[in-house]
Amino acid sequence: MHAAPSGRIPAQAGIGLRFPHHARVLQERPPVPWWEVHAENYLGGGPSARTLLAIRNDYPVSLHAVGLSLGRADGIDEDHLARLRELADRIEPGLVSDHLSWSSLGGVYLPDLLPLPMTEEALAIVRANVARAQEGLGRRLLIENPSALLRYRHSPIPEAQFLAELVARTGCGLLCDVNNLVVSCANVGGDPLQWLDTVPAAAVGEIHIAGHAIEVLEDGSRLRIDDHGSRPVGETWRLLDAALARFGAVPTLLEWDTQIPPLEVLLVEAGRAQSRLDGLGERRARLAA
Repeated sequence: MHAAPSGRIPAQAGIGLRFPHHARVLQERPPVPWWEVHAENYLGGGPSARTLLAIRNDYPVSLHAVGLSLGRADGIDEDHLARLRELADRIEPGLVSDHLSWSSLGGVYLPDLLPLPMTEEALAIVRANVARAQEGLGRRLLIENPSALLRYRHSPIPEAQFLAELVARTGCGLLCDVNNLVVSCANVGGDPLQWLDTVPAAAVGEIHIAGHAIEVLEDGSRLRIDDHGSRPVGETWRLLDAALARFGAVPTLLEWDTQIPPLEVLLVEAGRAQSRLDGLGERRARLAA
């Protein structure tokens, strides 16, 4: 049995908690430092929310939202924000995050996180929405970099610079998804190491790792799809090492959302991430000696 946890998310490797593993987590209390959940799965209350509260009694929990639609041009959905605030007040999460994307407009909700053009106009919209979200939640938000399938013709601000400016204008934090970086740079170009060097290191409060799929198109080109349905690949692990070297030890999460495997597989992959966090500490200790 775990001691009652504080809300703080430790700088260790956590796992994304999904419904198929709720019962085992409650019954077996596996040795996972923290869990992250998709907040919208629990806004309706009922058995799932009660299960999350029971799990929160034994573990720190982070809320990863997918529905604030921070890039929408008509402002934050105040009802959605209020429901997210209610859940956060009950769970007392150590971190709350959402994405640099949009997924709703005028009451119409789309089943995906859609990209934004990186323009001054878009930056002003996201700045206002992030500021309102943080005010409404009473918490700092971490903003996750998206995965890109395409590039807008007019998108003059590099993504990392866009995020750095957003941090400066709102005081928000960043969630660095290294798998998204691998996917985006493969699909539309860019240097992931330059991205890591451009965003403000002190703002990065969490890292995500995940697997992705590769689709071969009719012309023979390869498109990477951020489906979170497999083990992280070698490129992702190498970029994680670079991110930890740049940002230091921060909470690092294994995401797996489709074709969800047994919990044992997730524990192994999270263990691989933890070994990198441990190795970072050991390397720094040697340098300080």
